[in-house]
Amino acid sequence: MTQATTGTIKLGLIGDNITRSKSPRLHRTAGKLTGRDVTYDRLIPKDMGRSFDEVFEQVLKSGYRGINVTYPYKEVVTAKVTVTDPLVRGIGAVNTVVFGEDGPKGFNTDYTGFMHAYRSIRGTEPPGVVCLIGTGGVGKAVAFGLVGLGARVIRCVDLDPAKADALAQALTSLGSETCIEVLTDAVTAARGADGIINCTPLGMVGIGGSPLEAEAMQGATWVFDAVYTPVDTQFLQDAAKAGLTVITGYELFFGQGVDAWEIFTGQDIDHAALRAAIQGDDA
Repeated sequence: MTQATTGTIKLGLIGDNITRSKSPRLHRTAGKLTGRDVTYDRLIPKDMGRSFDEVFEQVLKSGYRGINVTYPYKEVVTAKVTVTDPLVRGIGAVNTVVFGEDGPKGFNTDYTGFMHAYRSIRGTEPPGVVCLIGTGGVGKAVAFGLVGLGARVIRCVDLDPAKADALAQALTSLGSETCIEVLTDAVTAARGADGIINCTPLGMVGIGGSPLEAEAMQGATWVFDAVYTPVDTQFLQDAAKAGLTVITGYELFFGQGVDAWEIFTGQDIDHAALRAAIQGDDA
């Protein structure tokens, strides 16, 4: 991969419901901290009157160095990129794309970002038995991260059993010691779980709600919500009231963001300085 070393770095984010995304702020600030000129655009297909395919083709021809991809396009975009990492091929979802002379290449920084997020709050404590609600693009990445963290059991929950089954098969093929289960009911899956994770869009600005009733959290130890706009979702509010350790979606956002920056540019970034510069900014 050829990293950008001179000139303006043109980046963007393709997704729905991203008007409050902090990704533009993160990458523009990373540029300032490293002495680079960075532009970062929000690209919302429906607002542009175009399909995802049309927006992707536009970006491909418009001098972008790379793009981030978010809900609901992380799985769709895999057909448009080359993925060299076998682990990312196993995840089946891409959230970072780099454009080069040899075509677009896809990466996934959600699974590494989740591992960073988990360790930043719980250190070396193992995840234990985990109820994973939502097995779409981010759910797949988080599940692979859970295997990497040594989860004892992952209970994959989805309203679409075929999606949950496909993820279970992909996880099983890793040959790890993690036991993989598939369920359709979140309340049942949460029973006896140590950790409960939301990887559905429920709780997002403009969507709202929670994937699990508060009473079903009793007995768990920790929770994670992939949603970070807003950071304080109903799911996390309920968990905090129940005395559970909370890992916010902001931690995943930050972790995946710095990993994506390094993929886009080939430049390391001072994580503490970047965090301090963007903390509390809603841009």
